[in-house]
Amino acid sequence: TDAVLEQLLYPKLHNRSNRRMPDYDYIRKELLRNGVSKKLLWTEYIEDCRANGDEPLMYSQFCYHIQQDEQKHRATMHIKRKPAEQIEVDWAGDPAMIIDPDTGEIIKAHIFVGVMTYSQYTYVEAFLDMKQRSWIKAHIHMYEYFGGVAKILVPDNCKTAVIHNGKRKDQQINQTYQELAEYYGTAIIPARVRSPKDKPNAEGTVGNISTWITAALRNEQFFSLAELNRAIRKKLLTFNQKLFQKKEGSRLELFLENEKPLLSPLPATRFELSDWKTATVQFNYHISVDKMLYSVPYEYIKKKVDVKITDNTVEIFYNHNRIASHRRLKGRPGQYSTVTAHMPEDHQKYLEWNG
Repeated sequence: TDAVLEQLLYPKLHNRSNRRMPDYDYIRKELLRNGVSKKLLWTEYIEDCRANGDEPLMYSQFCYHIQQDEQKHRATMHIKRKPAEQIEVDWAGDPAMIIDPDTGEIIKAHIFVGVMTYSQYTYVEAFLDMKQRSWIKAHIHMYEYFGGVAKILVPDNCKTAVIHNGKRKDQQINQTYQELAEYYGTAIIPARVRSPKDKPNAEGTVGNISTWITAALRNEQFFSLAELNRAIRKKLLTFNQKLFQKKEGSRLELFLENEKPLLSPLPATRFELSDWKTATVQFNYHISVDKMLYSVPYEYIKKKVDVKITDNTVEIFYNHNRIASHRRLKGRPGQYSTVTAHMPEDHQKYLEWNG
């Protein structure tokens, strides 16, 4: 073989390969530290070789071998996606613009993007902010647009999805976001911090959305969010129907054929966004929520309770057990919603007295 011929014909050249090679694992770790350079590590490597009687590599060869080792660690893997398995969600970097019809002020509209990872079928909607309410609404509308729910949801590490407690590993899903996931029967697996390859479809589609939707609407003027979203919906339909460059069909065709039949069905009713508050039960066995009063069993007087408030209901919990539920009152402040069973026995008897 060539290797044997080289050893026979050029023994001196062959012996050069006996030079001591760098410790690649050690070098990789050290280069991550502040102020450590390849030149410094090479100097330390030469001193170590001389102390042990080994022949060192020259600086250019030292750098070459380190570069070859680095390339091995940059290997990427193509992960085959399964239909209806996961959706990647994110906010697009470039906002759209709305003009206030009264003041002429230009307002930024933030673009939410949701992508089915298998077909790359996309949902896009504009919101005036990136707060919790907008984030949850975007997911509800996205599931209705897709007509079903995927098994996994992959969001970015934004505050509306993940609560950061200072430590990278010590992160938990936002409570309202977790409720949404449980309601729709999906699992939330956030992408790692600064790891865009954890959600490559969303990252790639964000760039396409910026070109084919946001930039395509740059010369049009919009005076309301509804008007902007109608224009986005038209562009979105065209975007999903565009043929792929490197494979057959379009996002829409691939979604309808392979993914939509496998999606979990939507619940009978929409998820209701809830707010959580803490309240103390008063001596009249009621709590106050937004200037309205709701009863709880009188045994809980002066106890602190958790209150879950949606647009239509008020639910009251003590130690994670629901103790009362009311239809939410609307209109003039100071109204009472009282359940007779919550009252002490003598109070109930008083109600039975007639004139």
